[in-house]
Amino acid sequence: MSLDYQGRIASLRAIGGVDAVAIVPGTNMQYFTGLDVHMSERPIVALFTRDDLAVIIPRLEATKVTARPDLKAQVIEWTDEEGYQGAFAWALDTLGLRGKTLGVDGLTMRVTEWLVFSQIDPSLQVKPVERELVSIRAHKMPDEVDAMRRAIAISEAALKQLLTEIKPGMTEKAIASRLEALMTEGGGDGVAFDTLVQTGPNSASPHGSTTQRPLQPGEFLLIDYGCKVDGYPADITRTVCIGAPTAEMQTIYDTVLRANEAAKAAAKPGVPCAQVDRAARQVIEDAGYGQYFIHRTGHGLGLDTHEPVPQIAGNIEDPLEPGMVFTIEPGIYVPGLGGVRIEDNVLVTDTGVEILTSFPRSLTL
Repeated sequence: MSLDYQGRIASLRAIGGVDAVAIVPGTNMQYFTGLDVHMSERPIVALFTRDDLAVIIPRLEATKVTARPDLKAQVIEWTDEEGYQGAFAWALDTLGLRGKTLGVDGLTMRVTEWLVFSQIDPSLQVKPVERELVSIRAHKMPDEVDAMRRAIAISEAALKQLLTEIKPGMTEKAIASRLEALMTEGGGDGVAFDTLVQTGPNSASPHGSTTQRPLQPGEFLLIDYGCKVDGYPADITRTVCIGAPTAEMQTIYDTVLRANEAAKAAAKPGVPCAQVDRAARQVIEDAGYGQYFIHRTGHGLGLDTHEPVPQIAGNIEDPLEPGMVFTIEPGIYVPGLGGVRIEDNVLVTDTGVEILTSFPRSLTL
């Protein structure tokens, strides 16, 4: 996948009210530079000023930056023997940042890095810019959407095969393991998150765990899963029943399906996120299950499987905008009986939305 990192860096440099932006390893660094380095006890910081990019990095990792001449980055190496304080001081001096304002992502910048900066220059100011960073990342480029399309296609093909193999008696862990193997065999780069398989009453916990409980005939089987392609995820949930569901189970499923469809019908450019949430929630409340819908309707989707923009929740009035990708995943969770969640991945277009997921939405196979 060929990405325009200079274009992304230009959007970062346009953030107002700061003299530079500091980014530590994680999905922000991956998004703006393509550098795939992990957070460890050895600090790594990318500093973006209006004109320069400098990367403070231990010498053993430095080739990851020098191998990327397209970034036009200045490498500020440090060794374990020297320590990293000198590299931080050199960066502040070279970039002329003493006494200036540094923008940071308060959700990812550790106290470790900030203490070094503040000890070297107590006059250095900090400003949180995580909102600006996630807003940039919320508008997906075509190559990002294409990666998610491929992740979705691989994930849906894997689930289709899995459902031909599932039988009562299989444990949740065995089902999850087989699904992950099928996604890998299909070309996925790994799972986007830990696969969640919940059977029977276990499915009544939206973010429960995958256990050794065996699947029984005629109960809910909830599968929340997805693989990654080029770092971008699929995030899909389907709920099925192996056998004959009860009338109540079918009613619950049909209600969640209507809520899912209502939310998708409400979503379009300019519509507040809260309005999409309300569309789903109203269907479930009207059916008498409002107390059992205990989470937001959806979340942003990108390099982070859960991204905060857009957030499809009742208190978020921010409008949907073209290029945003998010989930729609209403659910009903009845203790002792089980739960149903139907989750689709949605792209906002110039005129409406495109539903990226296409796996059948049916309780029985």
